[in-house]
Amino acid sequence: MWYVIQVRTGTEESIRLQCGKLIDRAAMERCFIPYCEEMKRYHGDWHKEKKILFPGYLFIISQDVEALFLGLKRISGLTKLLGSGSVIVPLTTEEERFLKQIGNDDQIVTVSKGVIVNDQVIILDGPLKGQEGVICKIDRHKRKAWLELLLFGRKQRVELGLEILGKMADGSIYKSK
Repeated sequence: MWYVIQVRTGTEESIRLQCGKLIDRAAMERCFIPYCEEMKRYHGDWHKEKKILFPGYLFIISQDVEALFLGLKRISGLTKLLGSGSVIVPLTTEEERFLKQIGNDDQIVTVSKGVIVNDQVIILDGPLKGQEGVICKIDRHKRKAWLELLLFGRKQRVELGLEILGKMADGSIYKSK
């Protein structure tokens, strides 16, 4: 089961390292931070950079929630394990499936590539392929797409990298710069 821990933004990596050292392997299979690649333009060129996909959140895979809960008490700086009231709730199967689909084994969401055909975004390659329906906004100049998803029990707006290769209208292609 996948569980989500809320931490102070900016402390994700240090808390992930603490979890790796202080929590028994029987209680925690893996602790990770999902990242995404984004394109940034500086010095006249486009550069690929990594950033945290969900700032302020850490993911833990565990089959023993009780042992995990006890192990997490040893971690300093931990805000809370997400749940409902006093019950710790894992991610739903759909949420887990979506995160596995967009992230690779390292949970790094790469930049997708797509085109615009008659004002419709069509993803040709990358983790957003087949997810066109959840894209609520794109910015061709910043090479970003925003998705609206139901995650962690509430509606989340997620920003991912998207490079639009061209625009097609009336049978002709206009390449983007």
